[in-house]
Amino acid sequence: MMVTLSHTWAILTAVTVLTVQLCEGKKCCNLKSSNDGNYVLLGSNFTIYCTSLMVDCIKQIKFFGQNNAQLPHKVFNSTIYYDVVNITEKKTYSCKCPSFDCDSCGQDFSTGYPPESPKNISCTYKIKNSDSGDVFCSWDRGRDTFLKNDLMLMMTILSKNHTHAPMLDNFSSKATDQRSASVTVNGSVLMISVWVDAKNALGSAASIHKNYTLSDIKIPSTPVLRQPDCTSQECTITVEQPVMTQHLEIQYRADTQTWTSSPDSGVQMSPVQVASLEPYTLYHFRVRSKFSTGLWSLWSANISNWTEEEAPAKELDVWYAEPASDFRSLTVYWKELSISAAKGKILSYRVQVYSPDSRQNITNVSAEARSYSVPFCAECEVSVWACNSKGSSPPANITSEYTKVKLRHLDPLQDVRMHVAADNLSVTLSWKKPYAAVRRSVVEWFPEGHTMELRWVGLGRNENHTVITDVKPFECYEGAVYVFYNESSVRRTRFTGVTTLESAPTAGPSVEQTVEGKQVRVTWAEIPRGQRGGCLTNYNIYLENQGHRKHYSIQASQREHVIKDLSSPAYILWMTASTAKGEGPVGNRITFFMQQESQLSPLLVCAVAAPIVVFLVCLYHGLYQSSAVKQRFWVYFQCLMLDVVPDPANSKWAKECIQDKGKMNLQLQLSNSSGAEEEEEPILVDVEELPRPTSLSPETEPATVLYPRTTYIKSFSHDSDSSDLRQTSLDTNSTVDYISSNGAGIMDEEEEEEEEEEEEMLGFFPSHNIFMEPLEFGGKLTLNAVKIDCGDFFQNSAC
Repeated sequence: MMVTLSHTWAILTAVTVLTVQLCEGKKCCNLKSSNDGNYVLLGSNFTIYCTSLMVDCIKQIKFFGQNNAQLPHKVFNSTIYYDVVNITEKKTYSCKCPSFDCDSCGQDFSTGYPPESPKNISCTYKIKNSDSGDVFCSWDRGRDTFLKNDLMLMMTILSKNHTHAPMLDNFSSKATDQRSASVTVNGSVLMISVWVDAKNALGSAASIHKNYTLSDIKIPSTPVLRQPDCTSQECTITVEQPVMTQHLEIQYRADTQTWTSSPDSGVQMSPVQVASLEPYTLYHFRVRSKFSTGLWSLWSANISNWTEEEAPAKELDVWYAEPASDFRSLTVYWKELSISAAKGKILSYRVQVYSPDSRQNITNVSAEARSYSVPFCAECEVSVWACNSKGSSPPANITSEYTKVKLRHLDPLQDVRMHVAADNLSVTLSWKKPYAAVRRSVVEWFPEGHTMELRWVGLGRNENHTVITDVKPFECYEGAVYVFYNESSVRRTRFTGVTTLESAPTAGPSVEQTVEGKQVRVTWAEIPRGQRGGCLTNYNIYLENQGHRKHYSIQASQREHVIKDLSSPAYILWMTASTAKGEGPVGNRITFFMQQESQLSPLLVCAVAAPIVVFLVCLYHGLYQSSAVKQRFWVYFQCLMLDVVPDPANSKWAKECIQDKGKMNLQLQLSNSSGAEEEEEPILVDVEELPRPTSLSPETEPATVLYPRTTYIKSFSHDSDSSDLRQTSLDTNSTVDYISSNGAGIMDEEEEEEEEEEEEMLGFFPSHNIFMEPLEFGGKLTLNAVKIDCGDFFQNSAC
């Protein structure tokens, strides 16, 4: 058994030795440098030597640098060497025999500087408890060496033993971050002497010794603050410290304001009061402490809390826009209160309209609103409040006098000037100071035509200028300056065309047209605000016809223009807009056509009228021989006449009859068909009738009636001799037939036949030939004073 184990160990030993020999291989050379080390000074020069260990290798050995790059070398006997010049970084150099199976030789070289002596040593003694503390020192190590450095804080302390005799001890602490270190000492230490040792591969250095009395450098631990307990104007803060101190300093600030210190509070382990704070404000607190001697501790971590709310103590800044065009509403605007003035979170606004008849209308408005439209009332008073959880602000009132001021015409101010700042971000307005005493002033401004974006600023009695900063570039503004002498005496001056930065418009107007005879009405919409480039000075209308172009410049306030006296059939029209910086691009182009009179209308009139004329002529010739038809047509024609009917009482005949004894004889003599009998010549009077046309009913009118019945007033002074024909004037509505010399209702049979045929016709077509010839009624009618009323004629006639 023992023999077997011995044999096994012999084999393992041989294998191990063979393996080590194979791993090591053959070494061809040795390499060393003139500075005799791997660390060299940054920027230095040195020589690298390579000595061959094999006789046949000396002729083939070569130098290699970074990335296996071959370097030129020199040969001296069996040694080759290479001169390194101004080395600035870490490098590796090697040499080897390429044809030999042996290991190459090489060396790494690191560059850097030796350490400098540490400077500016500063130490503090941080008290942890009454028995011990830590001496913490920091220093400036100097320039970077680019090498690994070892720094050590060295300290010699002088302390007291039980017999109060001095005792010297040595302490050291390695600087972990090469810039600071700490050493723990007990509370019996009186003085210390400190210095710093530094070294690296290229050298070493030490700082000067610095002595400290610990009572001069002792510092308390950093205090700890608990969450403050705050009211509206005061916060109570609790400070925690491991060791009692003699001084505390508490600082506070709101948001990003600067820190404010409260007075020293002495030895305080109980809560500390911080007063004179603003309501509803987020405050940040910090604290530090100090012993009766020594240094202040570090500031504690910041801790924050809100003070409680109070009711707003300041009224809102309120203004208002011009009433609506229909004078039904008035828009009231107000500004948001500052945090200090609001004294809390504004939850809502309250708007009240008070009228002289003691009516009140109160409305709650959301906290995000900055304006509200109220019913317009020239004698009303509008009040606005801001409300938080603790109450409401004093009312901001808009009196009736204010609204009257805004409604009436006011004399303008003198010498109002505007100046745009060089940076194009603000506008300065100034005006001549009035001679009379001024109570206050208000300057309002808003984007042109957009009063809902109203802005304003109030000024004191002695201010006559203001700087407007709330303006946007490439935007046109308008506004007004109000100077209040009292609440009912105000001067107002409007201003327009205010812009901080301007360019030509980037778009053209959208145009439409309406042709009206020989003129065209051009209308257009406003260019969007973002594309105007500032304040528009004018619009340009271009009208082109067959290569001829006309230009019309229109005021920027207009939205339509009429172009007259256009004679060509077709036109092309487009528009642009201009600012003080130039003319913008073309909007939409439109083509329109003028309304032309038709050349065929006279021909069409002639074509339609010709058949009618021929028909009328033929009809006239066919009816010309019928006297009854002519008489009927004459009556119809008289119904359409609008002339005034002459009064027969004014005729010569009526006047002669009045001279008689008031009597008038109507002689109706019947004659035979031959008409051989002679009769006395009567006085003849022509009577003109103007009847009103009405429909005739064939059922109610006999066919033998030649003329329509007419209601007229007869007046006889005395009865006539013929009793059969006497009628008095008492019956003013009597309906009678016209009386002819041939007898009432007697007509020739031939005439009756003609009338029956003509009554069947639908109508008559008069011509001037019929009117020129006299109508014969077959006899003579003698009248005294007669007035004819044609009213009933229209009711009984188809005229």
